[in-house]
Amino acid sequence: MAKRGYHHGNLRQALIEGALKLIEAKGPTGFTLSEAAKTAGVTPAAVYRHFAGREDLIAEAARQGFEMFADLMQYAFDKGQPSALAAFEATGRAYLAFARKHPGHYIAMFESGISVNRTPELAAASARARGVLEKAAANLSEHIPESKRPPASMFSAHIWALSHGVVELYARNAGATAPFSPEDLLETGIGIYLRGLGLIEPDA
Repeated sequence: MAKRGYHHGNLRQALIEGALKLIEAKGPTGFTLSEAAKTAGVTPAAVYRHFAGREDLIAEAARQGFEMFADLMQYAFDKGQPSALAAFEATGRAYLAFARKHPGHYIAMFESGISVNRTPELAAASARARGVLEKAAANLSEHIPESKRPPASMFSAHIWALSHGVVELYARNAGATAPFSPEDLLETGIGIYLRGLGLIEPDA
């Protein structure tokens, strides 16, 4: 039985929220559109008025996740100013915080197999999030001689990969154990990388 009182806009959002719960519980391929409708408290037919299939529903959840993620990364970057180092390190911590707080969105964004180029809106949201980290990397590395400076896109991709690895192995994988917290692993890993570029002192 569908819930009464849904308007067009919040029915669509209710479906997305239902899908996020299922994604978190069962993974991105572990549920059907009918289950998403049931979780949202609407009829299965209602889903198809908004989404052509499960992948479209997951893609919209991912888009919303990237928008939230970009906002959080921007907030972290701004909060770290005027120190380029503090701003850069804050974006790394924000990555881990987002994965902890919004696991359904995180899975939709990074583990669903949905391409960020599936829709222009999803691509734009993903690029905005990536752009914040690239800007932080560019600001931090601007004093490195150009001949020794990695492109900001490569610099930020290395940190993104490190952050993602820590999240996957130690923040979300209950079976993996480490003698240090995910936060400590990420902070020290970033520190080693920055020392390698000469951006922080060896004894800092």
